[in-house]
Amino acid sequence: MQPFTAVPRMLFERRTRWPARIDEPPKRPPPRDHASAVVTFIGHATFLIQTAAGNILTDPMYSERAGPWNLVGPRRVRLPAVAFHHLPPIAIILLSHNHYDHCDVRTVGMLARRFDPIVITPLGNAPLVRSTGMRRVEELDWWQDAKTASVPITLTPAHHFSARGPLDRNRALWGGFVIVAGGRRIYFAGDTAYAPLFGDVRQRLGPIDLSLLPIGAYEPRWFMQSVHMNPAEAVQAHMDLESTESIGMHFGTFQMTTEGIDEPLRALEQARRLRNIPTARFRTIGFGESVHLA
Repeated sequence: MQPFTAVPRMLFERRTRWPARIDEPPKRPPPRDHASAVVTFIGHATFLIQTAAGNILTDPMYSERAGPWNLVGPRRVRLPAVAFHHLPPIAIILLSHNHYDHCDVRTVGMLARRFDPIVITPLGNAPLVRSTGMRRVEELDWWQDAKTASVPITLTPAHHFSARGPLDRNRALWGGFVIVAGGRRIYFAGDTAYAPLFGDVRQRLGPIDLSLLPIGAYEPRWFMQSVHMNPAEAVQAHMDLESTESIGMHFGTFQMTTEGIDEPLRALEQARRLRNIPTARFRTIGFGESVHLA
């Protein structure tokens, strides 16, 4: 993991220019009907997961910037694909770690006031979450099961780190989640580098029906390899998990690193071909599009 002293060097790396804004009309999430779960990609690491036992949001991020006070940090290129006022009632928030692009206190506060959901998060994040007005927070260690959620949820390891600034590095835990809805297992990886942990998730928690895996924010590798997977590593993670289906995330929303906006999609296609993975097994979906698990 690179120290903060490496950040100035990173800032001088040549960056591929992204468009200033991509305007796409927001979409309404589809009805769940009789599906075990409907998973809708809102953007970056934010998914709406509709289940019979309640609706879930992962790492909700509706702010314009991924940084302190919504004033500094990377600016959104795409608006959230489901408008905030079109969200159905949210029962559970899964908060993987405290980085600004995954833990946006403004959005969490808005959700607290509108829905009063339960937040499930790794150890050490409760004080930050409660500062938003959220009343119900459950912290978990790796491999622990949530006790307050309406669906089975387990916190899984990730190879990453936590920090809101230079003085609080790794004082809170980070992780991913496995959710069971209607007998289907959904794995949300959060932020992670590649590591042997994916095989452990499969062995300990059973077959994964749908994995949500990060594929963006990976260049330059000298800086990012210890915290973010690239698409080839995400394909290996998919194989380690023996996932029936995987969906790429963590791309095309905020320019956090140096690769171009479409480079993760091209690299995923190349990596998939090299490993003879059918498109239907590991793909991306459009912003605002959904996957139905029967």
